Amino acid sequence: MIEANLIQAAHQADVQQLLLLGSSCIYPREAPQPMAEDALLTGPLEPTNEPYAIAKIAGIKLCESYNRQYGRDYRSLMPTNLYGPGDNFHPEHSHVIPALLRRSHEATQANAPEVVIWGTGTPKREFLHVDDMAAACLHVLNLDTKTYQANTQPMCSHINVGTGVDVTIRALAETIARVTNYQGTLSFDPSKPDGAPRKLLDVSRLTALGWRAHYDLEAGLRQAYQWFCNNLDAFRR
Repeated sequence: MIEANLIQAAHQADVQQLLLLGSSCIYPREAPQPMAEDALLTGPLEPTNEPYAIAKIAGIKLCESYNRQYGRDYRSLMPTNLYGPGDNFHPEHSHVIPALLRRSHEATQANAPEVVIWGTGTPKREFLHVDDMAAACLHVLNLDTKTYQANTQPMCSHINVGTGVDVTIRALAETIARVTNYQGTLSFDPSKPDGAPRKLLDVSRLTALGWRAHYDLEAGLRQAYQWFCNNLDAFRR
């Protein structure tokens, strides 16, 4: 409802241009990989995040409706998994990268022999540094209307934002162990859910519009980890 009210309020205030941010979870669980924009609404969603996905899809369609009915310029970007400085590093309520960074850091400090990771480690995920996401937002907002419309469709106007490269959760955990200098064992708990087997975005639409991600994953993880270390006092409170 917040999303719907905000878009409606923007229209009522005569805001001509608006940017909606969604998520790669809008695509069907079994969508062909990499997931192109036209995969939207072609199959069942991943059950574990279906309500969230439906809300994002509603936002896309609401923006498209205002564009068609009122001539607005409301654009939508669908980012892959984001990470970077300022992330939520809560020990229980964070996403995979900040969770693993914190757990690996704490295991390193405690000289713990093992870090246990949910799932089998085989699902593949794509990760985008938050600074790259900000740059992509500005790039798309600054496109002239004719260019944007020439590269989208009235009822498929959203654009994927990602790196075009994915990694297994196991490979991610191994990279994070290297970044945090963790020397112990990484174990995987297959009794925990894996989620969707793969979530790689097709970023060819955005590439054609002249934008590519800048950050290499390991370099981005090192920057995010440094930010976490610099702010440890805040997390301990």
